[in-house]
Amino acid sequence: MNRAFSRKKDKTWMHTPEALSKHYIPYNAKFLGSTEVEQPKGTEVVRDAVRKLKFARHIKKSEGQKIPKVELQISIYGVKILEPKTKEVQHNCQLHRISFCADDKTDKRIFTFICKDSESNKHLCYVFDSEKCAEEITLTIGQAFDLAYRKFLESGGKDVETRKQIAGLQKRIQDLETENVELKNKVQDLESQLRTTQVSTSPAGTGTPKSPSTDIFDMVPFSPVSHASSTPTRNGTQPPPVPSRATEIKRDLFGAEPFDPFNCGAGDFPPDIQSKLDEMQRQRWRGSKWD
Repeated sequence: MNRAFSRKKDKTWMHTPEALSKHYIPYNAKFLGSTEVEQPKGTEVVRDAVRKLKFARHIKKSEGQKIPKVELQISIYGVKILEPKTKEVQHNCQLHRISFCADDKTDKRIFTFICKDSESNKHLCYVFDSEKCAEEITLTIGQAFDLAYRKFLESGGKDVETRKQIAGLQKRIQDLETENVELKNKVQDLESQLRTTQVSTSPAGTGTPKSPSTDIFDMVPFSPVSHASSTPTRNGTQPPPVPSRATEIKRDLFGAEPFDPFNCGAGDFPPDIQSKLDEMQRQRWRGSKWD
């Protein structure tokens, strides 16, 4: 391993100061992962972390998992690790928390840095694989440290406090963005569940009221002893009142009154039949009189 900052004083940096102080330098690399280390710096500490993560990645590769690609954004404020397509920030390593940075001279694709986590206060070693830019990325991080140190001397230490406040705000913004994405996903899930529920079930109160049972002729069964009901008939009108039992007219099995030809009107029959009925009525009256 080689310390990124052990350089000759007359060595020329590869980026302009404005590029790192006002903007950032982007790089693409493969992210082997991060692991906790006991010390904030040291070649052996980094070498052990690289061996550990390489072994873990070899196992995942045998299971068919590919090494994820990331984008690194390096500036005087730190190193951001982003998802290349969505630009989602996976890790935001502030520069004042990075304690060690090195590239592997035995494997020129590997470079690492150690950063103290802001929440757990544990030292984590981040390991990356870049086929062509491992040394360049390490030197870019070293240049960012150099520029940050110069700004510290020029501002008398005030700039460090400002950067800490900015870093804290950036961390807060990142947390809010992550929370916002999670809330959007929950809202989409709830909307999907609501649409599924509306399709599978009908709204309450729309059921059709049950009609009374009918016989084989599609008629409501007649009950001569049933009491008056306030339920309206199908045409919306109330049924006629049921006469009291004292004056109730006897009806046959079908609810019809017995036929009495003498109670019919005079104009209900032809003249010849009507005359015979009148004669029968007179004979009946005479018989009842003599009785």
